[in-house]
Amino acid sequence: MIRALVIEDAPDMRALARRLLEQNGFDVAVAADGEEGLAVAEQRRPDLILLDLTLPGLDGLEVCRRLRAFSDAYIVIVSGREDELDKVEGLTVGADDYVTKPYSPRELHARIQAMLRRPRTPVTATIGARAIGRISLDVDARTVAVEGEPIELTRTEFELLAALSERPGAVLAREALLRRVWGPNWFGDAHVVDVHVSNLRRKLGAAGKQVQTARGVGFRLVDSAG
Repeated sequence: MIRALVIEDAPDMRALARRLLEQNGFDVAVAADGEEGLAVAEQRRPDLILLDLTLPGLDGLEVCRRLRAFSDAYIVIVSGREDELDKVEGLTVGADDYVTKPYSPRELHARIQAMLRRPRTPVTATIGARAIGRISLDVDARTVAVEGEPIELTRTEFELLAALSERPGAVLAREALLRRVWGPNWFGDAHVVDVHVSNLRRKLGAAGKQVQTARGVGFRLVDSAG
């Protein structure tokens, strides 16, 4: 059974989301604020998190940032804010999708199902070990190191790096990365690629400069940051 977590301070919205998920076969836990949500997420390791943006104490954006430090769950921000900047900021801190309140239960369910169709197994499991500049990775063992120092990546970050490493120097379009890592049925915001590439660069440290942007197209992994 797929584990879900609803982090929502409004009791009626929390009950609505819980009922929707349980009706579709999810094992659901709930939390009424950010601190509780982080504690439950670390204990239960959910596959899906519905996260309200406006929470008492820690707001949803900060909760999302902290979740991404240890969780690769699908995160859907659910908010009454419709401003495009709020949506972009939500995606920037690691959310996979952004749904505004009041939402259609049918639409939310469709978005969740699209995310869950994303491949859960490695899409590049036959490449083996390789080194590109200061970065070395072993796809079979799912390990990454920079100059011999192990680096912890989320599943999504690892899959992006593995895909880019197949042809060092070649540009992979955002659409190609979406198909490879998120699956052919993904219909969320393409900006999510940029978010996870940014997180990948940060974790790689100085070697993150090897992951270069091809403006307007996508990304490449090069042997040297130049």
